[in-house]
Amino acid sequence: MFPIHSKGIDQELNFRNQPDQRKCWGFNMRVFRWSQAMIFFIEEINRNPTLLPNITLGYRLYDTCGLIALSLRTALSVVSQPMKGSSSEMCSSPSIPIIIGDSGSTLSMAISRLLNLFRIPLVSYFASCACLSNKHQFPYFFRTIPSDVNQANALARLVKHFGWTWVGTVGADDAYGRTGIDLFTAAVTQLGVCVSYRIIIPKLPTQQQLQDIVRTIRDSSAHVLVAFAIEEDIKPVVDEIVLQNVTGKQWVASEAWVTSTLISTKENFPSLSGTIGFAIRRAEIPGLKHFLDSIQPLADPYNVFAREFWETQFQCTLNTSLPTSSTMDPVNYSHSCTGMERMQDTQSIFNDVSQLRVTYNMYKAVYTVAHALHNLLLCQREHRSALTQQCPDIHNLQPWQVIEVLRKVNYTNMFGDLIYFDENGDPVGSYDIVNWQKGGDDVPVQYITVGRFDSSLPKGQQLVLNQNKIVWHGGTNKVPVSVCSASCPPGYRKVRLEGQPVCCYDCMLCAEGSISNTTDQAECLLCPEDFWSNKHRNYCVPKEIEFLSYLEAFGMVLAAIAILGAVAAISVGVVFFRHRDTPLVRANNSELSFLLLISPTLCFICALTFLGQPSHWACPLRRISFGLTFALCLSCLLSKTLVVLIAFKSTLPGNNTARWFRPPQQRLGVFICSLLQGGVCIAWLTTASPYPVKNTWLYRDRIILECHLGSVVYFCCVLGYIGCLAAFCFILAFLARKLPDNFNEAKFITFSMLIFCAVWITFIPAYVSSPGKFTVAVEIFAILASSYGVLLCIFAPKCYIIIFMPEKNSKKYLMTQK
Repeated sequence: MFPIHSKGIDQELNFRNQPDQRKCWGFNMRVFRWSQAMIFFIEEINRNPTLLPNITLGYRLYDTCGLIALSLRTALSVVSQPMKGSSSEMCSSPSIPIIIGDSGSTLSMAISRLLNLFRIPLVSYFASCACLSNKHQFPYFFRTIPSDVNQANALARLVKHFGWTWVGTVGADDAYGRTGIDLFTAAVTQLGVCVSYRIIIPKLPTQQQLQDIVRTIRDSSAHVLVAFAIEEDIKPVVDEIVLQNVTGKQWVASEAWVTSTLISTKENFPSLSGTIGFAIRRAEIPGLKHFLDSIQPLADPYNVFAREFWETQFQCTLNTSLPTSSTMDPVNYSHSCTGMERMQDTQSIFNDVSQLRVTYNMYKAVYTVAHALHNLLLCQREHRSALTQQCPDIHNLQPWQVIEVLRKVNYTNMFGDLIYFDENGDPVGSYDIVNWQKGGDDVPVQYITVGRFDSSLPKGQQLVLNQNKIVWHGGTNKVPVSVCSASCPPGYRKVRLEGQPVCCYDCMLCAEGSISNTTDQAECLLCPEDFWSNKHRNYCVPKEIEFLSYLEAFGMVLAAIAILGAVAAISVGVVFFRHRDTPLVRANNSELSFLLLISPTLCFICALTFLGQPSHWACPLRRISFGLTFALCLSCLLSKTLVVLIAFKSTLPGNNTARWFRPPQQRLGVFICSLLQGGVCIAWLTTASPYPVKNTWLYRDRIILECHLGSVVYFCCVLGYIGCLAAFCFILAFLARKLPDNFNEAKFITFSMLIFCAVWITFIPAYVSSPGKFTVAVEIFAILASSYGVLLCIFAPKCYIIIFMPEKNSKKYLMTQK
């Protein structure tokens, strides 16, 4: 069964008048070549002594005109008429055991449903609709063309391979077209590609419909369109495309028209140049060209289609009384012909054997049936002596018996292809990838094979492309771009536009701390905790490590001030030591004064421990040295203040209080006060020692190395104890500030404690509010300021008198009350 005529003439069925016989038009030379190739293959099998020996195959040839009604009528005619032998006698078999056809999926579906009632197998050479793989609906359907499931997946992967994310789809208004674009859409959507439009071509489109279709294609921003349609259905659209001079579109063709010489004409090439698509595997069949060129329109057996072909090819009328096709009105040409014209002198689609693709499918269909029958014949011979009915009689063959052997067919043909059917009656999905390129004057379009697809191979090896051989639309070697939105470069993420497909989006720069290192990332990736995004947000860089270092200017200044303070304290100590026997030095317990000088020196050195990178030994050292040195300093000051206060109070007769504040008792008091702080520090170290931490929550783009307190309670205890000592010392010094003496230390201690308390009271809010390394700087400043306050307020006046006013450094002057 072949659609030798492409279209049927519409009839008005009004149920009042008897309908006329269906008429067809549009003689299709390509399909007629398929029918003649089938005859060639059958005759070749009949001549083959090894395949079906002593068995002659016959055939009946029908024209279905591509009409469902005519196809069903033909099928009913086939199953209801008995077969006839060459002698016009009735054969023993009641009906045709197998039908090869039809070319279209919609036609094959209709015929197959009818043949299911008679269990007659149908082998199609060109019906590729995936729906025909449904064995519940089409249990006796087989085909030698791959299912569109394979083609749809292959087309989707081809589109994805070239980076096209925005494509249009065009399909014919039949099972092949609709199912094809639905399968393609489903497959391509899973790969992240979006479909811009879905066009269905009516079987008999009006001019307005064609204009609307072309307008949609022309106005769409999708530069790539995928078309599932047979050549007869796509041709009106292509004609309108050419008429409106629509260019700049990259066509991706299905196997039904990618090698159609009806479409790939010189006139159409400017609009369709660079077309790429999947084609059925081709073969060079020896002897077929000679057979086609040897066709005779009036040969016996008489072929009415051969006559029509001859008249169409040579544009003449044959002088014969033989009947013409009942489905075609005769055409009267201006001149007549004899049937002796030379076919070899003509070039047409009929005798063009350069692209034998559907013809090769026909070859596989005919030879598959022959091999199935041959297996039956072998089965008969092997069990000839057995009294069993294991093998059906090939001379009295029933259709259902052919089905069983068809399912088991497995052979390698002369071209090296392994032929078999899977559980759905489908062959292996194998295609050539064809690219339309400009040819010469005699062949305007060349079909260049640029790759292949084989579904039987592992997934990574199925699609093979030679991209360097592809010539795209417009004659360029650059892959065309078809996207709804340009790719988002690394450093950006896709932001979907509301109400638009996923392929239409804006590009937004990744937020700080996150990156995208590939194109078209949907989400930005957060950098690891110790890393941060670079300026372009396309890779993570290690975060800047920040701490108060000796090497930076601010750290150098603080270190210099601390060292200067330590040097100043030592210098004062040297001055005091050299003048240790003078009244001024001896007046206020020189031993306690030297101890007091050591404590500010240690305080200045303590400030240096706060500089540099925090470590497991540096963090505890900072806190413990701070607590102990200041406790020592304040203990000395407290002792000095008490000595001054008690010294003046004990001048009254009978007051023996002073004997409790002699130097040994003073040393013991300093020791006890310092020991209490030491106990707290030891408890701190043993239970919750300070330790270094990476502060990543204060700044997102850098890491602050700092010392964790370990225990806030112990830290508050250390500070609180120092604060109590300072407050007590300040109160006592304040009370003793007006006691009579020419050099009363109490007022200097009062000033130093006033400075000390002011510094540490302001330290608390400054410490809390200072960010990062400046927290450490505030703490160092407080240590230095309070240490300088003690050093300058207490010892500066004494040094001034010792060095610049030695006359006042006398017992007489000191005893003078003011």
